[in-house]
Amino acid sequence: MTTITPTKLRKFNLIMAALHFVQGVAVLILSKEFLLPISGVYLAFNPYSQSLMPTTSVLFDLSLPHLIAAFLFLSSFAHRIIGTVYNRRYQAGLKKGINRARWIEYAISASVMMVSISLLVGIYDSMTLTLIFGATAVMNLCGLVMEIHNQGTKKAHWVSYCVGCLAGLLPWIAVAYTVWLGAAKGSEAPTFVYWIFVSIFVFFNCFAINMILQYKKIGPWKNYLFGERAYIILSLVAKSALAWQVFAGTLRP
Repeated sequence: MTTITPTKLRKFNLIMAALHFVQGVAVLILSKEFLLPISGVYLAFNPYSQSLMPTTSVLFDLSLPHLIAAFLFLSSFAHRIIGTVYNRRYQAGLKKGINRARWIEYAISASVMMVSISLLVGIYDSMTLTLIFGATAVMNLCGLVMEIHNQGTKKAHWVSYCVGCLAGLLPWIAVAYTVWLGAAKGSEAPTFVYWIFVSIFVFFNCFAINMILQYKKIGPWKNYLFGERAYIILSLVAKSALAWQVFAGTLRP
């Protein structure tokens, strides 16, 4: 097996930066415009019923191609920074078993991914989308807390991991409920939406499994750098899978 070194990971990050960037550009060039209405709900007085009634108002239209390209460009930017100006701190962190930049990037890019999936199933409410974004960000920041708390410890502390898993599960429950409700009311989601739900849910869980293997030091995961490379590969595969499934299902001209 090829030895993983910080120098090789630097080059690997730069390659990943290029791959994410090229895909982001491709999505923007190849996609047709696809706008989704972001709405807000408020109470308004109904003169007929003489009562306050929930009222929905469209706040703005959001471009799905731009949203998909956004998480690809975010990852590209993060990998580029890690491979250049942040690389010295990156390598120092790897020696301590921590990569702060990874979790900060995930907190943003994975949250954008989750919002994209939510929009595909019909969740357009601005506050619901904000909470989904926030819960996903909390999940990833708990990964950062996990690494901070377990630097140099003989036995891993799993509280932040468990909190992160709970936070990360909530958006998926909201998405699953919305899909189920639509089907129950006779409005079945397109087949590609189910494929996205299953595939990205599996990929998200692979990140959690990777962390378990790292802290349990199972097989090649005894080397923190092996787990680091696994995170990088998982990130590319998950983002690519979501981007091109969305493209195939909704954005093809």
